[in-house]
Amino acid sequence: MKRRVLMLFRRFGLVGPAFRTYERAVALRPSRIRTVDGPPLPPRRLMVRVAGTADADWFLRGGRAAYDAIAAHISLDDANDVLDFGCGCGRVLRYWGAHDGTITGTDRDADAIAWCRGNLAFARLLRNGLEPPLDLPDEGLDLVYALSVFTHLTAGLQTAWRDELRRVVRPGGRLLLTVHGRSYLPRLSGEERASFDAGELVVRWGELPGSNLCSAYHPERYVRETLADGFEVETLEPEGAIGNPTQDLIVLRRTVSASA
Repeated sequence: MKRRVLMLFRRFGLVGPAFRTYERAVALRPSRIRTVDGPPLPPRRLMVRVAGTADADWFLRGGRAAYDAIAAHISLDDANDVLDFGCGCGRVLRYWGAHDGTITGTDRDADAIAWCRGNLAFARLLRNGLEPPLDLPDEGLDLVYALSVFTHLTAGLQTAWRDELRRVVRPGGRLLLTVHGRSYLPRLSGEERASFDAGELVVRWGELPGSNLCSAYHPERYVRETLADGFEVETLEPEGAIGNPTQDLIVLRRTVSASA
């Protein structure tokens, strides 16, 4: 029934407004008030946009787990200048307050960026568009991480942002991503599974890129042959993104010879 309703909304171009209405409804659901150490919790509507739920415990635990996963795969002592690409309302960014270097967050959601600017004073916050560029210099970053961002982009946007993130990372620097890998095969139709098994990127609801409805599924072959262009694959850990459960975790190292 839910799928039929979505298809009807899709036919009449109403999916985007309907999904925003759904997010507002989720944000209004009653939940337990949580006392928080550190920065305050964002408004519930912003948490829903990031996580699909306004559950404060999940928001905080998931953000901390994601930060710990980054630290487990990257030496933070070697990551002085860091970018949280697609930072939303600071689910992970909030845990970088003690970082000795610079931390920047970017997102296309103006409300989320405004909230972060008012509550995460240790970070530089920038708004980006759906398409590149970023307002950042060439080769200025040691680490860029994008958690569950490429999972919601079309093929063209993925390669455009891969190139842009490669531009802003120093040679030898890292790009850490999480993607929908093989653990998500049960969500796909038979035809989509065949495309996935052939090494092709599968994208659903591509007319709504950047939203949670747009979902991209990444086979390992596509990651290695396309997404990692200009990088060396250091890590590809199935279901390794503990802060984004069952997503694959990928660490790419920018090759010294890669041009921006």
